[in-house]
Amino acid sequence: MNAHQREIMRTGNGFIAALDQSGGSTPKALALYGLDASTYSSEAEMFDRVHDMRTRIIKSAAFNSDHILGAILFEMTMQREIDGIGTAEFLWQKKNIVPFLKIDVGLDEERNGVSTMKPITGLEERLLRAKDHGIFGTKMRSVIKLANPAGIGAVLAQQFALARDICSLDLVPIIEPEVDIKSLEKLEAELLLRDGLVTHLDSLGETQLVMLKLTIPTQDNFYSEIVHHPRVLRVVALSGGYSRDMANELLAKNTGLIASFSRALTEGLTAQQSDSEFDSQLSNSVMSIYSASTIKSNQVR
Repeated sequence: MNAHQREIMRTGNGFIAALDQSGGSTPKALALYGLDASTYSSEAEMFDRVHDMRTRIIKSAAFNSDHILGAILFEMTMQREIDGIGTAEFLWQKKNIVPFLKIDVGLDEERNGVSTMKPITGLEERLLRAKDHGIFGTKMRSVIKLANPAGIGAVLAQQFALARDICSLDLVPIIEPEVDIKSLEKLEAELLLRDGLVTHLDSLGETQLVMLKLTIPTQDNFYSEIVHHPRVLRVVALSGGYSRDMANELLAKNTGLIASFSRALTEGLTAQQSDSEFDSQLSNSVMSIYSASTIKSNQVR
């Protein structure tokens, strides 16, 4: 583990950019960017377009380490280049932004009110490739829709089993048990999730550090115990379908939580914008998310 990167993630002021749309979410991301299906004729061209979009974001002067601590990449993005340098390497070497890799391959069918992750084949090989690219940590997402103890228990058991494997290769896993913001049992699910998270975190060894990516909670500062847990490097929040303004407003009420937004970060960016228009829009987005992530009094852990 890179000690400098670890210290950035532990104490830095800023947020994590989620640039990891993949598979089925890519067409929607491109459509929001102003590129519908008529602008590409194959899956390969689709991924070319999305890499062009990510390259434009990463190379923008607005995308900088003064405000952004890390960025989560899709594996295909990691394997591509920006200006002749691997994307993850470009982030760290040129931008001083810590690179992460999304490793999950999608969700299984809902069972007991949750969707656990599909099995991740070839995990060790994928992690070793990530290390070759200078990746600091990984991210993996499950979804919780109901306050079902068996379902939430299954999500956490799977997440922490994988987290231990990731830690064993000296990478830092971001555990993401997303609670659906539309759930009619959101608070009840969060109560079960918080209790389960504490139990699993307490079971980790002293050298096993994890991060958590959580839905902004119904009750302000609901995850304070987890933010300050000795096995937790950082707790970040997903936007979960909220608009950027709403996500920022809710995030700002939670001391110790910083953003890890995807769609809310790129909201308002289009391929048709001039470079100056694009940079201005991205700067406004970055600064608003940065402010929501840093205005709390005790961000530094």
